[in-house]
Amino acid sequence: MAPKPAGPPDGGWGWVVAASAFAVNGLSYGVLRSLGLVFPDLAEHFDRNAQDTAWVCALALAVQQAASPVGSALSTRWGSRPVVMVGGVLTSLGFVFSAFASSMLHLFLGLGLLAGSGWALVFAPALGTLSRYFSSRRVLAVGLALTGNGVSSLLLAPALQLLLDTFGWRGALLLLGAITLHLTPCGALLRPLALPGDPAAPPRGPLAALGLGLFTRRAFLVFALGTALVGGGYFVPYVHLAPHALDRGLGGYGAALVVAVAAVGDAGARLVCGWLADQGWVPLPRLLAVFGGLTGLGLLAVGLVPVMGSKESWEGPLLVAAGAYGLSAGSYAPLVFGVLPGLVGIAGVVQATGLVMMLMSLGALIGPPLSGFLRDETGDFTASFLVCGSFILSGSFVYMGLPGALPHCRPASRPTMPPAERGEQLPTPQVALLSPEGPRPALDTTC
Repeated sequence: MAPKPAGPPDGGWGWVVAASAFAVNGLSYGVLRSLGLVFPDLAEHFDRNAQDTAWVCALALAVQQAASPVGSALSTRWGSRPVVMVGGVLTSLGFVFSAFASSMLHLFLGLGLLAGSGWALVFAPALGTLSRYFSSRRVLAVGLALTGNGVSSLLLAPALQLLLDTFGWRGALLLLGAITLHLTPCGALLRPLALPGDPAAPPRGPLAALGLGLFTRRAFLVFALGTALVGGGYFVPYVHLAPHALDRGLGGYGAALVVAVAAVGDAGARLVCGWLADQGWVPLPRLLAVFGGLTGLGLLAVGLVPVMGSKESWEGPLLVAAGAYGLSAGSYAPLVFGVLPGLVGIAGVVQATGLVMMLMSLGALIGPPLSGFLRDETGDFTASFLVCGSFILSGSFVYMGLPGALPHCRPASRPTMPPAERGEQLPTPQVALLSPEGPRPALDTTC
């Protein structure tokens, strides 16, 4: 057996893993965000309304996020490489099955259940494996991987429209099945990496495999509550930013421009914030609380713009507000995953990533429907963005309970680099504190 390295290589094959995670993100969330282009054809073919066809994508997203802890548990037991490869096959089969659909039920089973289950097996294991390969440049690597969503959306949307015009919706779904099958070679690139602190044997039992024991740690429990609250508002602009712009009379191209500005700001901020976070100038929990708060303020600004000006002056301020939201939301995204190794230790990062996806899904199931309800009751999306922005602000205040989030809380070591990762020998008094999961990280303490 090859000896374990002193810590994450912080490069080398890790950049290949980062490229794989980039592609996984693009072939999961990027494809999901582009599926809306298929819905008008589906609604026409099956003689259903837009709401009925939209449930196909909603079901796929719900299954993908809610079942992410299962993907993490299977990866903990069998390794990320085979799990992601199987997930790619399931996702591809879901699209192929849906291409031959004769009813909406077939689409719910194919795209919603089968493809959604495949996506649940790929994202958390890929991102968790990436975190294990990096220490001092971890947040930058995660930010790079998370830009796959935006890049894929920009490239896939026009390509998918071309496929629909050329081959129809059945041919387009078949070709998407071929495209998503590339998740399988992406999984093959996830080379296993043994690190100090890894348990001697995989955890046994469903509770241990899912990582539910992480909720017994105060720091992770605070993080979980804050993340669930943030999720209640974070996904609302994905669904209702364009309709909000249309409600304000911007027109189709104006609404598309608003969405594009937010998307470009989101993608660029993920890389910049990843680099900034890895400099170690500010503790990651503090950055998480700050950018979470700015994201909430950005949503409030998006909702308040129509209130503060006349109709003729809405477009410019709305573009600025959407850009500010995109920058802050993009900065938040890599931090929410980059802070995990400091909270749960490198051995539990794959399980924790799956749990984060599940927590975000809980909020996502509340936020968009609540936003739609408020729009129906009030006649516009102003109240929707104000309420959902308040959810994000509430979660950011909860993050202040994390060690290192406030100036007087000084973690014993840098959050992203526990001693075992830096290759340092643990002091003798701490050896007795080792658990089967490895040494507890420095952030798992109180101020």
